[in-house]
Amino acid sequence: MTHTNEKPIALVGLMGAGKSAVARALGERLGTSVADLDAMIEAVEGCSVGELFSRAGEAWFRERESQLLDQVLLAQVQVIACGGGIVVDPARRAALHERCRVVWLQVEPAEAARRILAQSADGVTLRPLLAGGPPQARLTELLAERASFYEEVAHLRVCTDGQSPEQVADTIATALAASA
Repeated sequence: MTHTNEKPIALVGLMGAGKSAVARALGERLGTSVADLDAMIEAVEGCSVGELFSRAGEAWFRERESQLLDQVLLAQVQVIACGGGIVVDPARRAALHERCRVVWLQVEPAEAARRILAQSADGVTLRPLLAGGPPQARLTELLAERASFYEEVAHLRVCTDGQSPEQVADTIATALAASA
């Protein structure tokens, strides 16, 4: 069981790394609260992330994501699945690094593309930042743009390639318990 005086665990990484699924598995393993920022935004706004990007733009989305991060931190949620792009803002990187135990879920772009495309007939529609090119190529570009940011905030890195969410959750829980 996670104690409330411990910093929450924030999962960051490329889309398709498994942040949402791993957060659920980790929350279940630890018996604690979980928040998925993308799912929260969709619930609050009543539409998909893709629709929000189209309607309001990425800058608006990132601001809303930041507000929700602040809310879940205040609510002392213990496991947080962050959106893949939360790290592009320096203030968000600082907040995550200082206030959370940040785990970078690393995934190869080919594996991320496979996972995303398996989620629906048209994974590109679900993921607005994949528009404009083949998913694997776009994921490679996004990883190149964000890798240094993920590295900057991460206290721990875990590769998710070929791993189930439960296996990744076990790896995280074991590593964080060993470092406590």
